[in-house]
Amino acid sequence: MANKQNNRNKNSNQNMTVEEAGRKGGEATSKTHGREFYEEIGRKGGEARSKQRDNQKDKN
Repeated sequence: MANKQNNRNKNSNQNMTVEEAGRKGGEATSKTHGREFYEEIGRKGGEARSKQRDNQKDKN
């Protein structure tokens, strides 16, 4: 079973798992954009989620 799970996590070229690819991409983004980028997208995401909650409350 563990072997099947490991195979599902491999990408098509079989060089790294999806987890490894995600980590590598996140590290590259962090190096190119920096802290301010993450603060801004976090704020925007929080505002969007707040609006979603408000809209759900209005429907109930």
